[in-house]
Amino acid sequence: MKPMHILSRLGAAALCLTLLLSQAAQALTPEQALALLEGYYVDQLPDAVYDQTTISEMLSVLGDPYTQYFTPEEYNSFTASMSDTKLVGIGVVYTTQENGLLLSEVLPGSPAEAGGLKAGDVIVTVDGHSTKGVTSQESSGWIQGEEGTKVRITYLRGKNRTTVSLPRATVVVPATTAELIDDHIGYIRCTTFGDETVGHFEDAIQTYGEQVTCWVIDLRDNAGGITEAATEAAGLFTGPGKMTYFRDGADTYSVFQHEEEAATILPVIVLINENSASSTEIFAAAIQGSESGIIIGNRSFGKGVAQTVWDKNILPPYFSEGDAIKITTYRFFSILGNTTDQVGVLPDIMAPPTLALDLAWLLAGSARGPHVEHPLRIDLGYGHPWRWYVDLDVAVAEENKDLFSILLDVLPPETDLWTQENKGDWQTVSLKELCEIYALTSYADSSFPDLDTSICPEALSGLQYYGLIRGKDDSAYHPQDNLTRGELCQLLAAALNCSVPQNISPYSDVAEDAWYAPAVKAMTNMGLVNGVGNGQFQPDAPIDHQQFLTIMGRLAQWLNMGFYSYAANIPPEALTSETLAEYGEWARPSVWLLAKSQTDFIGRPLSLLWEDLPNISPSEATTRDEAAFTLYSILIYTGVLP
Repeated sequence: MKPMHILSRLGAAALCLTLLLSQAAQALTPEQALALLEGYYVDQLPDAVYDQTTISEMLSVLGDPYTQYFTPEEYNSFTASMSDTKLVGIGVVYTTQENGLLLSEVLPGSPAEAGGLKAGDVIVTVDGHSTKGVTSQESSGWIQGEEGTKVRITYLRGKNRTTVSLPRATVVVPATTAELIDDHIGYIRCTTFGDETVGHFEDAIQTYGEQVTCWVIDLRDNAGGITEAATEAAGLFTGPGKMTYFRDGADTYSVFQHEEEAATILPVIVLINENSASSTEIFAAAIQGSESGIIIGNRSFGKGVAQTVWDKNILPPYFSEGDAIKITTYRFFSILGNTTDQVGVLPDIMAPPTLALDLAWLLAGSARGPHVEHPLRIDLGYGHPWRWYVDLDVAVAEENKDLFSILLDVLPPETDLWTQENKGDWQTVSLKELCEIYALTSYADSSFPDLDTSICPEALSGLQYYGLIRGKDDSAYHPQDNLTRGELCQLLAAALNCSVPQNISPYSDVAEDAWYAPAVKAMTNMGLVNGVGNGQFQPDAPIDHQQFLTIMGRLAQWLNMGFYSYAANIPPEALTSETLAEYGEWARPSVWLLAKSQTDFIGRPLSLLWEDLPNISPSEATTRDEAAFTLYSILIYTGVLP
């Protein structure tokens, strides 16, 4: 069953984040709004919602930024934000950066093109206003205006500074654009997933398909859109199969499935950043989970909930004035079963988003295969699709050497590198050897210096690479030190990418300015940790194995719908087994979940713990090493880590 018309979107981009819940021309009544919330909201409604008399008050008390009421005017703006947009301006697409507005595209036939501006230029002033540090909303307000009026633009091209006066005109800004880079890289830039998106993707594949050896899909700053559009667009690259799962407030699952064969079987590189959200995360997770390609950039936003929109087309009696309401009705999960809510999508290659396209170009530049004279083969590790080839003659050219150094610096720790001479056998090569051969002085190893003291250095390296663990004051990890309750909260908060709660700490021994306070509050609000009684948390106390495994079992349930289902259906006899006898009844479900509930691909029992369960004493303190191993095991097994 497919939900009605689902939008999984970060407030429909910045525009809709600032929408006011106006009462003007309101056709929907508070009683009707409450009925819709009661019937469809994904979580139980707070009691305070029932005490409110207006829709605005109800939604304010609900505290969900994605559940919104739209007046007719606001709804028109909302729907327009997910389509090709007409506006009055100069016809440029840009991203904000420290020194100004970096032009990523100059639209054909626009005033900007006529005035000589090009992609790569940086606008530093608009009518005398400096663009340093300004928001995109503020800068667009300066650039846009009445048709026929002029705006004075000063831009940098390299070290050259130029000022031009440009007329404002009506331009069409497509939500999706495509071009061919270097005659063989298909580049698709998508800023929102709307009704026209799939058609734009199909047109690009049909237009450039015969020339393309690799597709680069740029979803940086794409805040989401219509779920069906994202799944169908992803299906053009993945082919038939399940694309994403949805769970509603009644724990009922639905699935989005792509039925058609793939429009292309070529490798895909998806670019994301911290503003890539919602349906964009569904697209990225589908590409990653189906092994159709890789992802480059930062961890995505982490909006793993979806909304359903009710308007006059769905419920005419409620919305006769053209108004609408958008309600959070689902939590979604990737095809691997893991949530993206808060966690986001973790890329295969963590890299500065501003360099993601350049790095993709370097990888895709040799996607023609290992047919270049001096190739470097990059194997990203188990479970990563494709082999990637870099043309070393291009990579070590003076103009590309720094970029190549950055690529080597951001490769995952499990990456294997190979070189080939004269079409002979492939030979392994280390990063250190590459740097010495080609004089790459900018590369630096930032691994923990005490990795060799760990029971599983791969776990420490993997978690460090994704920024999920940190060392102590001396930058070492100290694997054998005991893990404190405060450190555990910090570890989990980093893994989950939690937002900082605004409430006061519920514990008398957790000061508001303590380094662990935000993490303790976040983990408490999520229900993953509890205090020890008498209003205390004891953040500096070591956490024993029994407490630790209980919390990690809760984490596994929260992250993955498979563990969630297993926890809800534990066989009663499982909790009375001899191996669990030493654990308290409150801890046994989590311990069983991590140590006994899973099997490998041939059906053998699979434990996610660092040691066989009989060898783990429930009352002993958990070490930092054991915590890292367990977290890594859960994140790898659930597919949160690529």
